[in-house]
Amino acid sequence: MSIPVYILKRILQAIPLLIMVSIISFVIIKLSPVDPLAELKLNPAISPQVLQSEKQRLGLDLPVQMQYFNWAGNFIKGDLGVSTSGEKVADRLTERIPNTLLLMICVIIITWLIAIPLGIYSALHWKSTFDRFLTIICSMGMAVPTFFLALLLLIFAVKTGWFPVGGLTSVGFDAFNPLHKILDVAHHLILPVTVLAVASLAGLQRQMRGNLLDVLESDYVKMARAKGLPENKVIYKHAVRNALNPLVTLLGFEFASLLSGAALTEFVLQYPGLGRLILEAVMKSDINLVMASLMIGTVMLIAGNLIADILLKFVDPRVNLD
Repeated sequence: MSIPVYILKRILQAIPLLIMVSIISFVIIKLSPVDPLAELKLNPAISPQVLQSEKQRLGLDLPVQMQYFNWAGNFIKGDLGVSTSGEKVADRLTERIPNTLLLMICVIIITWLIAIPLGIYSALHWKSTFDRFLTIICSMGMAVPTFFLALLLLIFAVKTGWFPVGGLTSVGFDAFNPLHKILDVAHHLILPVTVLAVASLAGLQRQMRGNLLDVLESDYVKMARAKGLPENKVIYKHAVRNALNPLVTLLGFEFASLLSGAALTEFVLQYPGLGRLILEAVMKSDINLVMASLMIGTVMLIAGNLIADILLKFVDPRVNLD
């Protein structure tokens, strides 16, 4: 099966998944006791007539099933609706999605550049002092919750003043020169990237170490050594290449784990990303914003898995897309 045909097949398979996610998400939101108009009802200056017109504007006076079909029909047409704040959902998502993608891409690149070499070195020096020390550090990294680490780094940043807290840019960003803009954004990314990279890096390093240890004990590696091949060629051309295959498959799930971890991290560090937007929308029961955000997150997960499968095909020619 060619790659374009495979991509088309996966896209068609994703349609029922998106429908199921939308139905489940819509029902869960509707079961929430939070009233989308709670803030307006608490305002004594808002008349009952205004509340009723707002209720009709948001479609809250219709039966639940009709609300879902109206939302689904508009979503298919590309109309994401209006949030309870009166802003267009598409505009808010357009503002936040690039920030989250930038954060996730930085985390993935940094994680892989650090975790893979550490995993290889740890496996090649199995049971050494460095390996045991790295095992302890990685266990601590996987055990610490992301929101707790975010709180610790937040306190550290406030106490020292070394890192900015909140936002993605500084005041007067538009007046900066191009190099200053890049450095300013990178400075704001240090805290959230560090929080998300710690747990991901620890897990990936342990996975790479375990995979390589298993491969080094396989028969074909022993045969390559018996034939007299140089050790570097045996390790990096044969062993490491095969040990990377399961990690490429896990790449797609990095998007889902990072998106879920980014929600709390973005909220604690006040980073203007999609995860923080979803949390704020859930607390206000802003159904149009929540539904659109969840669907975007689902699409990102599906796209991540698809990219990982295609990369696996290039990394390992033995993989058959059929």
